[in-house]
Amino acid sequence: MPVQFVDSTPILENGDALRARSEEDGYLFFKKLIPAKDILAVRADVLSVVRQHGWLQLEHNELGAEIKRDVFANIPESAMRTDIGVTHTIYNEVQKLESVHRLPHHAKILSFFERLFDRQVLVHPRHIARMVTLHPAMVPTPQHQDYPLIQGTSATWTAWIPLGDCPRTMGGLTVLRASHQLGYLPIDTAQGAGLIAAQLCPTDPPDWAEIDYEVGDVLTFPSFTVHRALPATIKDSIRLSLDVRYQSIDEVIETRSLLPHCDLSWAEIYSGWRRDDLKYYWLNLPLNFQEWDDSLMQPKKRIC
Repeated sequence: MPVQFVDSTPILENGDALRARSEEDGYLFFKKLIPAKDILAVRADVLSVVRQHGWLQLEHNELGAEIKRDVFANIPESAMRTDIGVTHTIYNEVQKLESVHRLPHHAKILSFFERLFDRQVLVHPRHIARMVTLHPAMVPTPQHQDYPLIQGTSATWTAWIPLGDCPRTMGGLTVLRASHQLGYLPIDTAQGAGLIAAQLCPTDPPDWAEIDYEVGDVLTFPSFTVHRALPATIKDSIRLSLDVRYQSIDEVIETRSLLPHCDLSWAEIYSGWRRDDLKYYWLNLPLNFQEWDDSLMQPKKRIC
């Protein structure tokens, strides 16, 4: 049976304790790390895009994410970003939101990662805004490790940030505790975001951890930790979240992590921004690059 995440808020200021717990569990979870108002401001921006495309039920307020029941009737799979949950057009517009790119630089998150890494933090600019719906083409994200998808250093961490309350019934994220200790796992092809699944053996720890997320909660884990999405059973809502990657600045990074996660260029994304401080910020940093290893994305049999 799944267990509930351990809340690491009591050790948030203790770098040694954070590192010890992460080495044991393979994740760190913080209850209401980010002020709710900061999360809800981003949520409102994202939902405003969805609302402009006529997807949302009009009787709900600006933070409500209830979808019209017939919205998918005339939207073919080819129009959808099935790794995200909405159309290519909607996702491109969301990627242009300045608030979506500013939230990952929140002082609360940066100070945590500075303490965890004990060195300067690099925020990957390639942010993923998940907007999970129950379009017929959507499949829950399978069990996987982030490493073959982002590569670079295995010490890259993902922060999963729900943009609002996210109970289990909305398909929140669950992690396999201590699975980072298994190292890189061979993959199978799979349906769902990433199109890969990590191969698990009967002897691997069956210790899944999960929670009913509240606005402001943050889940973080290194790139060898196995995780997946729970199946969503609430049929008329969009599950909104951000996937953001962090690493220490002196570790290697694969160049694709510096590209937009959509069909637009950075210039197109930045075109309507009010401030310039986060535009191309990584160009002034002394980064060390690593080439993409295509073999990590090739299915291979795991010997158990």
